[in-house]
Amino acid sequence: MAGGRGRRLEWRTARVVESKRETARVATIVFDVPGWEGHRAGQHVDVRLTAEDGYQAQRSYSIASPPEDGDRVALTVERLDDGEVSPYLTDELRIGDAVELRGPIGGWFTWEVEEGGPLLLVAGGSGIVPLMAMLRHRARAGDETPVRLLYASRSLEDIIYREELQRLADESETLQVRHTLTRSQPAGWGGYARRIDAEMLAEVAWGPQERPRAFVCGPTPLVESVASALVELGHDPAVVKAERYGPTGV
Repeated sequence: MAGGRGRRLEWRTARVVESKRETARVATIVFDVPGWEGHRAGQHVDVRLTAEDGYQAQRSYSIASPPEDGDRVALTVERLDDGEVSPYLTDELRIGDAVELRGPIGGWFTWEVEEGGPLLLVAGGSGIVPLMAMLRHRARAGDETPVRLLYASRSLEDIIYREELQRLADESETLQVRHTLTRSQPAGWGGYARRIDAEMLAEVAWGPQERPRAFVCGPTPLVESVASALVELGHDPAVVKAERYGPTGV
């Protein structure tokens, strides 16, 4: 059943078929998952590693690939220096290696083209991953739901999916992508150069009267700040969905 609805989740073997470096600290790993029942854009999976001595560690990662990819499930992972799982996924896994995977998980922070829009997507750092699954789903479905993405990164080199985001925006008149670089900006930078604030959201987002579906994902301080600002700007809290992670910031 697509999206794992009504199904008991079990651990299964997922084998690496592709790996791509996105930034110095971020990699996308594509797994072949036989019998994958499908997922919805915005869902995540659990990944479990087992050491030779039997010690196990597991972490949750958002799915980066669209539902249209069938048995292929892509995870985009940021390497955390003190992490138990991410350094192995980003630096050690090789084509043909296997891990245990369980999912898909989550049904609230999801979007399907049938739900329409407009969409307001706000991301910080690797919080772009579930939102990228939504954008890829939209593109693969040939959908033209109006979307505005506001994405905060530390520097130009830290923008995950930078070229693909530009390509998607170039190919769709109804997709707008705006970046803000919070720590360093290249010469001639024309985008924002600060952390996301209410003024920036007021400039980028639709007005509350348009009732956009808002999805916000990133470090906890960013998510709480953006969600509060959107409500203060008049957006209905019921249409603002937020997903947060970890202590790292942008």
